[in-house]
Amino acid sequence: MKIVFLQDDFPPQSFGGAGISTFELAQGMYKAGQEVFVITTCRKESDAKIFDHEGIRVFRIATTIPERWRSYRCLYNRQAVREVERILSEIKPDVVHVNNVHTQLSYYCLKIARRHAKAVIFTARDVMTFNFAKLTTKKYLENFDARTTWRDHIAQAGKRYNPLRNWFIKRYLRYADKIFAISKALQKALSQNGIKNVEVIYNGIDVENWNGTRDSALKDKKVILFGGRLSEAKGGEKTVEALAQIVKGEPRAVLLVAGKIDEYAETMKKKAQSLGIADKLIFTGWIDGQAIKNAYASADVVLMPSICFDAFGRVNIEAMASKKPVVGTCYGGTPEVVVDGVTGYIVNPLYPEQIAQKTLDLLKNPAKAGQFGRVGYERVKVEFNLDDKVKQYLLCYKDLLARRYNPR
Repeated sequence: MKIVFLQDDFPPQSFGGAGISTFELAQGMYKAGQEVFVITTCRKESDAKIFDHEGIRVFRIATTIPERWRSYRCLYNRQAVREVERILSEIKPDVVHVNNVHTQLSYYCLKIARRHAKAVIFTARDVMTFNFAKLTTKKYLENFDARTTWRDHIAQAGKRYNPLRNWFIKRYLRYADKIFAISKALQKALSQNGIKNVEVIYNGIDVENWNGTRDSALKDKKVILFGGRLSEAKGGEKTVEALAQIVKGEPRAVLLVAGKIDEYAETMKKKAQSLGIADKLIFTGWIDGQAIKNAYASADVVLMPSICFDAFGRVNIEAMASKKPVVGTCYGGTPEVVVDGVTGYIVNPLYPEQIAQKTLDLLKNPAKAGQFGRVGYERVKVEFNLDDKVKQYLLCYKDLLARRYNPR
């Protein structure tokens, strides 16, 4: 069958978690014998092109939605939807699978997909279907209540607030035959905010493709890996505060930061300097491919300390595929992936002492850390295997197509 994936960002140009997960799902469909296409975006006209990437035909559209107008144009981005309609009319897909479209492609693409495809799927990969930013409201962080109000939205969006945004998103979601979420936590949050009838399919990973080599320069260190897009919401400063406590108990500990060296990276450096541990931070810059696998292989413990609703936390399954224990956040989907006391520990990242205590426990007990890593590896093979997720989605596609041609 012909399957078209819609995703705002996509490798090889972008390596955000949603983009990587969408790419791997698309690649899995290709390996399963399907004809796969991707429509994605870029900011520069010079980067717009049609090309093949590992067996997938990619259509990259140049479009930019200024941050000031995103809550309006995320609903209908004229520049993008014209191209999406033209491409879909040429491909004539059986299935259009819509993923993250809230920054560039726009939710109107669901309506276009309905006109040109036999089945339309939407996978929610974050909270942006009902929220204007990362979910860090007081009632969520204190009570795990993901319900948001117009007051929350104004506080998040400020002058960018669009009172009709969420109403239109729900309206466009009606064009999807099926809606999925990547965790039960996200499924519940969507329901709390009026998006019902959502099923769960977790992200998957190709477990056998996560073999790395430990960096010899780190062989005498106790390495704590913290990676991804660096920000306060991802727990960057709380991690540095925890590190200051960790090094008191384990002087060999270092924090390996695998993320873009940007303004927030400088904030982390200044924080470390103020705590007298500047020499304990090692920044790799943004890395991917074999380099990120080597970073995991070099780690003794992996941190996932998001102080926001992180729907799944791809770092979790990458660590588990690398046989590493995880100290993960109590927020979002991480507690569904990391089993507390079995494959790692779940902590409240608002309290650096919790991060420090559990990380030190693993650094000082390598046998326990190794056991957690091995159990995590077996768990990811069973629960988060990419091949199984591909099969789940394929069954859904085929079921929807069968209903279309054989209605009851």
